[in-house]
Amino acid sequence: MRPGDVDDGEGAYARAGGRLPGDPVPDPGLGDRPGPGPGPSAVGRMRRWRSSYGPYGRAFVRLLPVLLIVVAILYDLFTPRYFTAGPLYTAAPLVAAPIYSRRGTALTGVAVVAAVIGLQVSMGVVHFVDSLTELITIATVAVLAVLVNAFVRRTGERLVSVREIAEAAQRAVLPEPAERIGGFEIAACYEAAQADAFIGGDLYAVQDSARGIRLIVGDVRGKGMGAVAAVAVVIGAFREAAEQEVTLEAVAQRLERALAREGTRRDGLDAFEGFTTAVLAELPHGDGIVRIVNRGHPPPLLLYADGTLRPLPAREAALPLGMGELGVWPDRAEEAPFPGGATLLLYTDGVSEARDGRGEFYDPHARLAGRVFRHPEELLGTLADDVRRHSGGGMADDMALLAVRRP
Repeated sequence: MRPGDVDDGEGAYARAGGRLPGDPVPDPGLGDRPGPGPGPSAVGRMRRWRSSYGPYGRAFVRLLPVLLIVVAILYDLFTPRYFTAGPLYTAAPLVAAPIYSRRGTALTGVAVVAAVIGLQVSMGVVHFVDSLTELITIATVAVLAVLVNAFVRRTGERLVSVREIAEAAQRAVLPEPAERIGGFEIAACYEAAQADAFIGGDLYAVQDSARGIRLIVGDVRGKGMGAVAAVAVVIGAFREAAEQEVTLEAVAQRLERALAREGTRRDGLDAFEGFTTAVLAELPHGDGIVRIVNRGHPPPLLLYADGTLRPLPAREAALPLGMGELGVWPDRAEEAPFPGGATLLLYTDGVSEARDGRGEFYDPHARLAGRVFRHPEELLGTLADDVRRHSGGGMADDMALLAVRRP
């Protein structure tokens, strides 16, 4: 069997353009980790699949059908005639079906049938009823394995198509920000908690305006398509407001009105997610400050060039966006120094509420304090990897990260 006949899933990825949606961008300095895009990549996910098995495990899986045939032949040669290796022969094409190409699966079936016929002829038992029954059974299983292979490949192609659509939707709703905007270095990362999901209820956006760079990171209540619809509303309203409104407080009020209007337009709470926690930031051009408006969201972190870390909590608690009917008060932007070399980190509660096996929450302040990062992309990659390790790879909530560095 030729090596080209082995298909461990990468063939479908290559046919889909060489990657799956949302895979991490490889970085030679940091290994395989999420890059500045909205989410992890098919290349990165395939590499994680490979690393979970190791090179020897992958080789064993690929050689397993061949090993089954070899073991079955040896078993028939060195045991009495009334002992049969039929189960091993039937297992070989069935194991090959999901991991080999159609040609490889067919060749495995042919090899199995040829081996059985050759052994039966050499031992002079081909005319026995039980031998003929065994041969027919093995040939039938070999044919079924080819059919199973075809079904698996069609299913894989449909899955690739669905993933491409999901990636297109994600990039439409959460486009990847430019690496440099207005002189600032920017990186963003999105990881959905649900396996093979590429978008959920977390959001981020970056918008340049005449008043400076304006940012938002938020978390919509709920999951599913209702949350995705709310994300689209919030980001659309933010981009328009960031361009038109004079103050950051006015941007927050514009988002409040947009969510209230959308909630009225839709029928019922289940049709539209009711509120969104969010933190808005403004980086004026030429000024070494950052303005923050926090609406019920985890506070941003400011990482200085010397490794010092400073949280930026809101002095006055505020309700999330979309809950204006419960209380009305003016938003007040709070200012903090933002010197050169410092990095502003915005994140969702998928980071701060990640738990380890003992139920302890992840503390980004304690984990990042004293560390120096050369670029926002490096910061996000390190943070995302650390959160995954802390939670054992099983995150309970989506995670959106946005980092901006003043060079």
